[in-house]
Amino acid sequence: MTWTQQQSVTGGRRAITAAALSDAVLILVFAAIGRDAHQRGDIVTGVFLTAWPFLAGAAIAWVVGRAWRRPLSMATGAVIWLGAVAGGMILRAVTGQSVVVAFVIVALLSLALFLVGYRALLALVRRLRKT
Repeated sequence: MTWTQQQSVTGGRRAITAAALSDAVLILVFAAIGRDAHQRGDIVTGVFLTAWPFLAGAAIAWVVGRAWRRPLSMATGAVIWLGAVAGGMILRAVTGQSVVVAFVIVALLSLALFLVGYRALLALVRRLRKT
């Protein structure tokens, strides 16, 4: 393997790791904001209790959508976003957590902003650097 190929592999791994960690952190931020707005007790475990269905949905979307191929693309972000919301709501319903229309709408909008939004900003920065 040449030095250029090695750099490409290393850069690819960094992008995958960065995207996966960013997705997880932003889903945790979404859960923390929601917990803060509605329930102030039991902060750490409460955030994870709220976030785990969405984290699981995002993880499933990573696998099904093969997100590692283009982890920072907006299309991949859309797959992760929809997987996180759909999977999250299904898992919440199956485990007896509430799923109301208002929450679905808030989750759709918030997670779109977070999971697709940072990828859109990166795309904009890349475009501006090329010009």
